[in-house]
Amino acid sequence: MENLRELFQVMTRRFGFLNKNCCTTGGTEISLVQSHILYEIDHQHNPSMQQIADTLGIDITTFSRQVQSLVKMNLVKKTPDAEDRRIQILSLTTEGKYVATTIDEQMNLFLNDVFSHMNDFEKETVIRSIKLLNNAMAKSSMCCGNIQG
Repeated sequence: MENLRELFQVMTRRFGFLNKNCCTTGGTEISLVQSHILYEIDHQHNPSMQQIADTLGIDITTFSRQVQSLVKMNLVKKTPDAEDRRIQILSLTTEGKYVATTIDEQMNLFLNDVFSHMNDFEKETVIRSIKLLNNAMAKSSMCCGNIQG
């Protein structure tokens, strides 16, 4: 039988998930966690701090520190909710939108390059398999089952 953990270890390294910084755009170094935060803010409608923290499965204290660093970098803006001022709504600044779009483009280039080494059948098989794996992981009660998305 294949060593499944080893397959995932190698894939994790090749994706660069262990790198301290995943991306550099316009001289700004972005960590993998920060890139996930930017992505979620960009793809959710007026998300609160708690919504993004829940989506990413990050405790709110750690998440708040990450958001603060993104605010200091002028990539994210926090605005009190109009109805409940205790809730902070997150949005991207113009610079934040640029960084999020640039990271998105870099990832798409990388993935397109990876998939260019496969024929259409292989590509569809991998995509279908990743969807199956994501669905099965969402149903698992172990480890990271509370992560949404």
